Amino acid sequence: MKKRNIYVLVFIISVIGLVITQYQYLRIGLNLANVRFNQNMGKTVQTVQTDLSYNNKLTFLLGKAITNDATYFKTELDSTREAASYFLNDFIDYKLLENGIKTDFSYKLFVKDTTLFITSKNFVNQNKKDIKYPIQLKGYLPNLVHNNVILEIRFNKINNYFLAQLNGLTVPSFIFLLAIIIIVIWVLKSFYWQQNIITKTNDFINNLTHELKTPVFSIGLATKMLKKNEDKKSKPFLDIIKNENERLKEQIENVLQLANFDKKNKSLELEETNFRPYLQKLCSDFKLVSKMEYVDFNFEIKEGVYLLKCNPTHLTNAINNLLDNAKKYNSKPIKIHLISEIKSKKLCITILDNGIGIDKKNQKIIFKKHYRISSGDLYTVKGYGLGLYYVKKIIKLHKGKIEMKSKLNQETKITLILPLIN
Repeated sequence: MKKRNIYVLVFIISVIGLVITQYQYLRIGLNLANVRFNQNMGKTVQTVQTDLSYNNKLTFLLGKAITNDATYFKTELDSTREAASYFLNDFIDYKLLENGIKTDFSYKLFVKDTTLFITSKNFVNQNKKDIKYPIQLKGYLPNLVHNNVILEIRFNKINNYFLAQLNGLTVPSFIFLLAIIIIVIWVLKSFYWQQNIITKTNDFINNLTHELKTPVFSIGLATKMLKKNEDKKSKPFLDIIKNENERLKEQIENVLQLANFDKKNKSLELEETNFRPYLQKLCSDFKLVSKMEYVDFNFEIKEGVYLLKCNPTHLTNAINNLLDNAKKYNSKPIKIHLISEIKSKKLCITILDNGIGIDKKNQKIIFKKHYRISSGDLYTVKGYGLGLYYVKKIIKLHKGKIEMKSKLNQETKITLILPLIN
């Protein structure tokens, strides 16, 4: 629960940090856009001021409209003012585009301290949000009215224009931020889902193994009763039942412990042990069972003291698991050979079989939890992909390593390398 809260907290802080960073970049971008806009408007003001200082067709028409003189064009005054407004609007629009400004605007051309003026159709006099750029005209128009003439260009919603200029920055940033949030949420969801699966799996294993303890106890009790009346013919079989029942009991306990390892991240209790007698007994018992199943099993345990810091039960079960796999995933006649020896202050236990083999692709992932090869004859043997995962876990907890060499449909060689105590 604490880990989950930490992950969520880190995720929230990271997202907030990204949002703040993007906001700061956006502010910088808006400031730069504003500076550039003012520079372009400065150029526009100069060109407009210069072009409207001469007596030309546009300024002549503006002079007649602003002085309310309709005699020259022989039309109504409103028509003169409307034409002047239209042509001035096109003139300003062209000058703005010439300097890289493409946005909505309005304007007012007026004579200072008088009621003489003309405006664009979209002009709103009381709009306080407008950004104003007043241009004091020179030349023809001021001389005509003998007063100051001012052309005031206004921009409304200029921030929307700046944001539009920054779309190349804001839109990709928003998309990438959204993608990061979605991916992180998906990863966290998958992580919690896997944790939930592991919890349910461990609960299932705990319940199952506890249920198995009752029949194991019954088999052990029945075997003890049969042992009282055993004879030479039944003795080997009763010994096998007894040994295998004991091993099954140990396996149940081991599975329970393995579930606890995954759940609580515990480590094994290791003690200094001469592992050679345990390995000798394991091989002898396996050979006895193998004879009944027509398996050609041979072993060679070389001399020496196999002094390990180990858990003999778990380590024995791991080796037995490999022997069982060599027997199950095999083609008849089955041949299995185990050899143990000391090399460079390490115990090497090698298991060689003539089975179906494993291709190179699957050799790298065969020890993963719940993984089973999805081709060949492996599905003729039921399982949950826990056996080799258990082996890998136990060898790792013993600070050892596993080496595998295999040829498809020929043989498999697995070597366990465990550090000896000096």
